[in-house]
Formats: sequence, structure tokens, C-alpha cells
Amino acid sequence: MVHENGNSVYSHHSLSDNLSQSIKQCSLLVVGAGGIGCELLKNLVLTGFEKIEVIDLDTIDVSNLNRQFLFQKKHVSKPKAVVARESVLRFNPRAVITAHHDTVMNPAFNADYFRSFTLVMNALDNKAARFHVNRMCLAAEVPLIESGTAGYLGQVTVIRKGLTECYECQPKPAQKTFPGCTIRNTPSEPVHCIVWAKHLFNQLFGEFDADNEVSPDTADPELGGEAGKKATMSTNGDNIERKSTREWAKEINYNAKKLFNKFFESDIKYLLSMEKLWQKRKAPSPLSFSIEPDLKSDSLVDCNMGLEDKRVWNLSECTEMFVGCVYDLMKRSESSDEPLVWDKDDEVALDFVVATANIRSIIFHIPQQSRFDVKSMAGNIIPAIATTNAVIAGLMVIESMKILARQFDKCSTVYLNRNVKTRNRLLGVEELQKPNPKCYVCASKPEVTVYADLSTFTCGMLEDRLLKEKLGMVAPDVEIDDGKGSILISSEPGETEDNQKRALQSFGIDNGTRLKCEDYQQDYELTVILRHKDDIEPPLAFLLEGDIPAFSASEERPPNDLNSLQSISPKDPGDVPSNTSPVRKRKHSFGSDFSGDIKRQKSEVNGQTNDFSSDVVDVDDDDELMIL
Repeated sequence: MVHENGNSVYSHHSLSDNLSQSIKQCSLLVVGAGGIGCELLKNLVLTGFEKIEVIDLDTIDVSNLNRQFLFQKKHVSKPKAVVARESVLRFNPRAVITAHHDTVMNPAFNADYFRSFTLVMNALDNKAARFHVNRMCLAAEVPLIESGTAGYLGQVTVIRKGLTECYECQPKPAQKTFPGCTIRNTPSEPVHCIVWAKHLFNQLFGEFDADNEVSPDTADPELGGEAGKKATMSTNGDNIERKSTREWAKEINYNAKKLFNKFFESDIKYLLSMEKLWQKRKAPSPLSFSIEPDLKSDSLVDCNMGLEDKRVWNLSECTEMFVGCVYDLMKRSESSDEPLVWDKDDEVALDFVVATANIRSIIFHIPQQSRFDVKSMAGNIIPAIATTNAVIAGLMVIESMKILARQFDKCSTVYLNRNVKTRNRLLGVEELQKPNPKCYVCASKPEVTVYADLSTFTCGMLEDRLLKEKLGMVAPDVEIDDGKGSILISSEPGETEDNQKRALQSFGIDNGTRLKCEDYQQDYELTVILRHKDDIEPPLAFLLEGDIPAFSASEERPPNDLNSLQSISPKDPGDVPSNTSPVRKRKHSFGSDFSGDIKRQKSEVNGQTNDFSSDVVDVDDDDELMIL
């Protein structure tokens, strides 16, 4: 693919001398070496780009090999960035490619580092990393080419400070969450049962989280204070009402029969005593343990049992699987100093969720799911289309050439459409939008209004849930903007640790207080205006002004654009309800609500670690659908 004079075939035959020279001299940063990244790196070296750096923290998994063609079976468990570099050098040995097996959020990759590049290209798989790269490119004033794919959908856009919308100019689709009372009391969809099963895994074997209890919720708003008067929380004579699930399970030595009867019989009978719940819905049917296998049988330790992944297990099979998995996980938990972590690639952990979710589905008259389907929802796989990745990577290179040819006015947002028949064309093109003057990232003086109950909203919640999780900061410093410089949060370890559990109101913060929030790692400063609101219901702890729904149930919701893609984010298995945040309508959009993140052990893919503490479904660039 390379001539003896060093020019690529494509630059020699297709591009002007000036553009070929610009491409050769261009210094490029590619963030992400997954599905899109592999195609992109190949395209870049074949086009003639010779100065490339690539950052990716992920390692190669067997599941990547069907579409990430730079990797082979022998590369499994090796760093993606390193192997991608070695592979693409075969297309053009003259290229100088530097690979970083690291998170893009490493402070070493600061604004000065970003300024050393002519262009930055994102092929990412989580929203937090996109927020960060967006802000670094704005701080460094370097053009950013964003991308995303999800199945047959794809999108490419260009971001340039002061000229276009940045990645955060428009509200992202609100994360899909399920109220705790729905998960615990009235599940109606398979995903509700899967979320419950993952909570049960954590309650029994994983990291304990009181917010994700699996027992019936007596605070269900439908009950009006009349919950469970006729029932007791006892199983086989053991009163467990005042004990945590973990404590009780240890006391009974994880007896599978007692666990089964507690979760699938006693708890369900307790739910039936909450009569108001079943006035307008079909009541659940309790199940009692009906098999007596040898709990220590070696045959039960192998929980896969050779079942075809696409076959739905019957109740007997689910029960046997439950027994075997409980025994195996108990032994594993006893031999580990750390809580177990649920992983879709852990056969026993997956089978535990498949079995328990399907038993619960039977009880609540919900269609059962195959192992394959449960793995897709709980362990997070969404079908990937390699051709979509290839098309999007090609469009990214085209946009890069427009920038290098100083034809920025010709840059555009390009959509790869799923429904060709109704749109009459495969690609939709739209002019780049101007910056949102109210953007809390790229406006001249970024600010955001936040509604919270200031008597219960703590500094820890402000830092973790608002600034880091919602607003994408990495290492925030926060002080009250009152002229006194009272520090609430410091990025220096330990400096404000005592503030974490204190409510904001205890610092004299009231309605209208302004907070000065800075993230020196991102070269980013934001003013947060606090407004007291005492009727915010769990699981929400706060509302951004833009998150307050602007549409009634009968009104049409606006479409979701780039935010819809795994490169920017899915949120449920399949198409999910549209975003309710006010987002400007666009000419071309997909109408699906996607929002992305990645599997736990790799979700530091560029810095953001996730756990399974909330009922959110997300998707990443490696096509991993995740219930968090």
C-alpha cells in the first residue's frame, strides 16, 4: 500500500499535493482502539497520515475478534493500543505511531499535550471520557472529530471551539432508571427481573449496598402506609426482618432451599399482603422449593450444564442452576478477602442471574429469557455491525481532510441511517450547529442551575453524583462564591474529607447560593447556582434546570441525535423511550435513546469506573450493553 517514495497509494493518486503534504505533516491523536478505532487507524495510515498517537486503556477480549480486525486470537488480553499500533504499521511502515495503554484522563495528558496535535479523533466507548476529551480540546483549541455507532446507526460530527456546538452543548438523554419499588414489588418487564437478580448477587456475595435491597419495599407510594399488616417476614421459623440479607444467608450457611423459599415464596406472600398493589395488576404466584439435590454434588458446581444459550430453561432447570451457583459462589466468597464482582464472562455469576431472573419472571407472569438474551441485557452485549464501523471511520477521515484543506465551512454532521426505505438515502447530512450560548461547558461564563434538597444534599453527593457523574468533572475543587472563599471540596486527598457527609445547608448554603467549581485537570471552571427543592423523589438527588421535563405525556418528544449512539450512549435493550429533556430538533435523527458506558473491569477505559449500584442500562463502543 506504500510506494517506494513513501507516499501512500491513495494520497499519490487521489489527493492534491498540498493536501497530501498537510496529511503527512499532520499530528493526530486517536482516543480509542476498539470497533471504530481499528477501522479508523487503518484508514488513517492508508490515507497517508504518518504522525499518530493512540490512547486506550482496554485489553483485547475474545468477543472483540469478530469485528476488530487488527486483533487475532493470539492477542487476547494484550493492550488494544499496543497491538493496534503493531498491526497498522504493516500497512505503512514509515508511519510513526505511539501507543499509550492508559486512560485519557491521566493528568499527563493535559491541555499542553492536546495542543501538540493538529486534530483529535474520538472512537470512545463511554460518556465520561467524551466529556473529558471535549473539554481538553476546547481548552487546547484543537478541532475534535466525534463519532459513534450502534447497530446500523452511525454518526460523525466536528467540534471546534467558538464555531460549533461542543459535545455538551445539548442535554444528553436522561439515564433510564427503575424505581426501587418497581424492582422490588411490581416488576413487569424481563429487565426488571434481571436488575433484581444482579442486586441479589450483590446482596449475597458482592459489595453490599443498602440502596439495592431485594426484599419487598414497604415504602411503596402505592400502598399509602398500609403495607404488609397481615404478613410477617419469616422463613422456616427464622425471623429475618431486622437482619441484612447477607447476615441471614451466612447464618443459614447459604442453604439454597431456605434462600429459595425466602426470595420466591415468603417474600412473594408478603407482597400479596400488600393488597393495593394487585387491584389493577395480576398478582404474583409464590413458588416453593421442589427439588432435593445434593448441595455438595460435583455435578452442580459446573453451572453451565451444557445448555444451549438460546434455549429458555424451565423451572426445574432454573432451580437446579440456582442451587449449584449458590454453592459455588458461597465457596468462592469464603476463599476471597474481597466481595465478588459480577461479570458477564463469569459463567457461574451469569448463570446465577439467568436462573434467579427467570424464576422471578415465572412468579410475576413475565416472559422468560434465554441465557443469550439475559447476557445481552445484564452482561451487556449489543449486536455490532462491522460495516457500520467501517463507514463511520471512513467519514471521519473525510471530515479530517476538509479541516486540513482549510475548508471548515464544508464540514458537517453525517448520519448513517437505519431505515433507508423511508429516508430514501443511506447518509443524511446536516450543517454544523452554532454553540449553545447557555452551554455549561463552552459558554463564555459557564454556569448551571441545580435544584436539590439542601437539607439532605451532602458535599459527597455534590462531588460524586453531580460534578463527577453528571457534569463530567475529574478532580473538582469547590468553594462558596461569597467573597470568603470557603472551601467545600478539594482535589487534594484528605483535605475536605470531613465535609463529605455534611449537608450543604450546614455550611450556610441556601436558595440562590453560587458555588465556584474548578477542575484544573480539564482547564475547566463552572458556576453552580443552587436552588432549594424539597420534593425530589428517589432515586434522584438533584435536578439540573435543563432536566426538568418540558413536555407533557401527550406531546411529541424531540429526537436524540449524536447522544443516541454508543459512541455517545444506549440505554435499554432495544429502542427505549425518547429523552424528555428539551433538545433542539434536528433534520436527521434516530429516535432511539442510547447512552454509553462499559463493562466494570474495563470501565476505566479512559478513566470512569462503574459499578452495579443503580438500575441503568448503558452501551459502549465495544458493543457492551450494561445494566448498572
